[in-house]
Amino acid sequence: MLATQNPIEQEGTYPLPEAQLDRFFFKILVGYPTLDELREIVNRTTGAETPQAESVADKETLLKMQRLVREVPIARPVQDFALKLIVATHPGSEYAPPEVNKYVRYGSSPRGAQTLILASKVYGLLDGRYNVAREDVERALKPALRHRVLLNFEAEADGITPDQLLETVLTHVKRTETEPIRV
Repeated sequence: MLATQNPIEQEGTYPLPEAQLDRFFFKILVGYPTLDELREIVNRTTGAETPQAESVADKETLLKMQRLVREVPIARPVQDFALKLIVATHPGSEYAPPEVNKYVRYGSSPRGAQTLILASKVYGLLDGRYNVAREDVERALKPALRHRVLLNFEAEADGITPDQLLETVLTHVKRTETEPIRV
């Protein structure tokens, strides 16, 4: 499923509840198009020809790709790194930096952990590797979690964004990563 969100016009729309937001794999931030991109948009959509969508993969190919992603191995230390990032988004967690305790209302869900791992596997494959590297986890962190870490009013008042907070979490976990996961 793909959905768009207009940051300017909210009339006639309703914010999704947290449980529904959690079902989206990624939240990708798309900025305003450049002049060249805007020209291409206008050229494709205002001419005599109607743009046509073309299929790039059939159902069976997509299912094979899904299976391949799930088969990509992830080493225990890399998995632990990803899981520490998830746990560190929770206020009161032993892995949480002070900023999480101050600004986060709710941390990432288990679905966020699943998404972070699966997206990291995809990034590994896209880089030509059949394994997950820490860099893949770092690359997947913001799009996988920015809509799953819910900030409080104080964060909004201080101008803190989910991406800024996730960067703080990443820095904190990397600095303290020599500590094993506590059960």
